Amino acid sequence: MATNIIIPSDLWDGDDECVITAWLASEGGTVTEGALIAEIMTAKVQYEITAPASGTLSINVAQDEVAAKGDMIGSVA
Repeated sequence: MATNIIIPSDLWDGDDECVITAWLASEGGTVTEGALIAEIMTAKVQYEITAPASGTLSINVAQDEVAAKGDMIGSVA
């Protein structure tokens, strides 16, 4: 069963959108729970996204694309 990677809704106030500035793990690559896998940027601050589980990464939102709070940007199965 896959575990979704969600943009947290409580990381920042203000704008609902962010940009995926980097995927630090590759599509189809193996990730470990808690490992840094992506970076996102709001209008003012960059945040790090960690793997919610161990397994194979599937990316739904590509680097340099816009995502909103609560969006599923990928999953780990």
